[in-house]
Amino acid sequence: MRKSPAHRCRDIERQAGYLQPEHCAPPPTRPHSDTMWFIRDCCGIVCGVITWCLVFYAEFVVVFVMLLPAKNLLYSLINGALFSTLAFLALASHARAMCTDPGAVPKGNATKEFIESLQLKPGQVVYKCPKCCSIKPDRAHHCSVCKRCIKKMDHHCPWVNNCVGEKNQKFFVLFTMYIALISLHALVMVAFHFIFCFESDWTKCSTFSPPATVILLIFLCFEGLLFLIFTSVMFGTQVHSICTDETGIEQLKKEERRWAKRTKGMNMRVVFGHPFSIAWLSPFATPDHGKADYNQYIV
Repeated sequence: MRKSPAHRCRDIERQAGYLQPEHCAPPPTRPHSDTMWFIRDCCGIVCGVITWCLVFYAEFVVVFVMLLPAKNLLYSLINGALFSTLAFLALASHARAMCTDPGAVPKGNATKEFIESLQLKPGQVVYKCPKCCSIKPDRAHHCSVCKRCIKKMDHHCPWVNNCVGEKNQKFFVLFTMYIALISLHALVMVAFHFIFCFESDWTKCSTFSPPATVILLIFLCFEGLLFLIFTSVMFGTQVHSICTDETGIEQLKKEERRWAKRTKGMNMRVVFGHPFSIAWLSPFATPDHGKADYNQYIV
């Protein structure tokens, strides 16, 4: 069978003896299940901090510039509660996407014992990653920032300082969705606030001076429009990727499809959990991805 160019670039090994585990560093001690995952990347950390600061800035302008003092108590309560709830869910989703293991393959597991445990049959092959000395599961790719092979890696996102992979894709999708929603909500409130200010005295618009109010609203408008476009596109791209069961890297490299084809509903349940429930929208509900299957390493 003809192999695709992507396959020829991979390090194919048929027997444990060819893996040369002596050239790999000893595998690290297996961390405890409650150990937090966090990538020490300066660019990613800065982008993550900026993300939180921008959300807090939007919260400040919405609450203290547009909703207080309350011109209409019911309007302020409803919009304040809705925006704050969406902002909280966005930050919670960001934290889960950033601090959840995206599906990293154990480093240094290219050992003779591990290969023998796979009980390879004649003609079966496994892939070795020469960068992290691990046996690479099918559909896994190496991330140069995380310095690990990630199962079903879609891409590395500096805004969440993490890879988007098998185990945290749900949280990344929720993050983009909630950011898009609060951006849209902020833009709508800014439009109503400008209309109110033009119809009345600018000094009654907020507790801030008119120039300060205008500057704060313009910055919020720019931020909301920018992130609405960016996160909406990213959200649509991720949903399409999930429905087609093809990661961003697989689409970019045009890798040959060797995995079973499922319906769109099944693909959504794989990422968000089964069955469909309100938990799909919760960043605190972790979908069950099942136990590790040794057969995933064999092609």
